[in-house]
Amino acid sequence: MNPAGDVRLPRTLAAIERGVEHGLHVGAQLYVSLGGEIVADMAVGEARWGVAMQTDTLMLWLSAGKPITAVAVSQMKERGLLDWDDHVTRHIPEFAAGGKETITVRHILTHTAGFRAVLGHWEDQPWEARIAAICAARLEPRWVPGQTAGYHPLTSWYILAELVRRLDGRPFERYVREEIFLPLGMSDCWMGIPESEQRAYGDRFGLMHDTRDLSAGPVANLALDTPRIAAQCRPPGGARGPIRELGRFYEALTRATQASPLQKQTIADMIAPQRVGLYDKTFRHIVDWGLGFILQSNKYGVDTVPYGYGPHASESAFGHSGSRSSVGYGDPEHGLVVACLFNGAPDEAQHDARMREVNTLIYQELGLAR
Repeated sequence: MNPAGDVRLPRTLAAIERGVEHGLHVGAQLYVSLGGEIVADMAVGEARWGVAMQTDTLMLWLSAGKPITAVAVSQMKERGLLDWDDHVTRHIPEFAAGGKETITVRHILTHTAGFRAVLGHWEDQPWEARIAAICAARLEPRWVPGQTAGYHPLTSWYILAELVRRLDGRPFERYVREEIFLPLGMSDCWMGIPESEQRAYGDRFGLMHDTRDLSAGPVANLALDTPRIAAQCRPPGGARGPIRELGRFYEALTRATQASPLQKQTIADMIAPQRVGLYDKTFRHIVDWGLGFILQSNKYGVDTVPYGYGPHASESAFGHSGSRSSVGYGDPEHGLVVACLFNGAPDEAQHDARMREVNTLIYQELGLAR
């Protein structure tokens, strides 16, 4: 255990440590702030075998990093370069192939666009080839953009990033670094880490682990953490950094301070309900969405809603989770920000149980439970 400072969430910390003992994860990071005051900034266990997890260890966020791209797109809107209701083809004409000409930026941000799957090894190709493969994809059968809902794990986030690249001119990974990460003090965050930087970080570069087979023990998921893959710009799930820096991102949005990457009205629009009451064909559950953010959806089944923020989150909570591993969210009603990462990915049920327990305990220990 390597908690930084006083442990103000002892029951939460104990739950995370039990996960290490049971083999659900090798280590974990937790960052919590309340009203702008840090109440937890801790690291538990190991980043990889023989190397202690630290609060400044760089970890892969997977889909918990998706809102970074959503904010970049919203910055384009604030600059008058696009609108959320623009057809994507206005900026990427070749995207019209396969019946996708009516898809708007808003449809993509609310996961109602309808081009979830692309066959082949397109994600391992150069950037231009990835965009070409997605643009060539067909609209899914019987999908009505804006009315049919289904989480897009990969494809749509490349298109959003390509919008930013074409409108701004910089490579997306450079744009994010210069316009979001560095201004927010997220200096150890990257959307693709150059291999030279990876070597410089040394033991601060942590690994994800597959923990679905508890009898076999954790296995480092090197397919995600090879130097080549870690260096690639992968907007759907390639952001890396200490989880406390993802917490800073949510603090900037939740408190809407002068350091925020967006204007207050833009943030309000992004975290307001934009997609309500629609059954998600990917999650197989009703989930409400803002623009790029998963909204608190406990009313559709507090014990069944996927990747939620726990039973005590207020109706204002918004954020995003990473597959079987992480979460970042803000709860403006309480002034609460949580960013949590486990470096072990068990099955969905086991991850849901551990994350639900941690989120529940955080609210209870801070006196916020209803």
